[in-house]
Amino acid sequence: MVASIIGGTLLIAGIPKLRDRDGLLTVVKGYRLLPDRAERTVSATLPIAETLVGVALIIGVGGRWPAVAAALLFVAFTIGLTVNLARGRRDLDCGCFAFGAHEIPRIGWFHAVRAATFAATAAALAVAGSPDVTAPERLACVAVGVLIVLAVVAIASIRSVVYFGRRPVDDYLSNASIKLRAVSTTSRFDS
Repeated sequence: MVASIIGGTLLIAGIPKLRDRDGLLTVVKGYRLLPDRAERTVSATLPIAETLVGVALIIGVGGRWPAVAAALLFVAFTIGLTVNLARGRRDLDCGCFAFGAHEIPRIGWFHAVRAATFAATAAALAVAGSPDVTAPERLACVAVGVLIVLAVVAIASIRSVVYFGRRPVDDYLSNASIKLRAVSTTSRFDS
């Protein structure tokens, strides 16, 4: 099941990138970690690697190698995020699952910790290997893994629309409220 969750995550990350190579190149360039030629290579190969490794993990082929590849991918993501966060560069599109979807893209330590957690989990999977399971057991694990990934995606989608506590509009209304109070106070004393 763990392999299915990691594989599903890589598929959900890789497939949108296959459709928007220019957007991915912009995201990769934004990290300012690689020379131009390497940026182009990464943006051309990353979606293919994520998709292939994701499929291999889900269907259980390749032994430990898909888990090793996933761990290496997530280590690279962790390094890229951590270096930019350490540089104080937060106004970047994460490029994790889709890009350009947010008004103001921002990365945070959550992204780095999430990538590191996936890296550690994939590494543990590579070390432990996958147990011998029957086809029905594998299908059940894949189904549960897909449901978990879909639930996380659904929650993230809802979270991007529903704001708990402070709403983005509050920032705009706060400034307007301050100006209104200032004008209101001034006009009372002017009479």
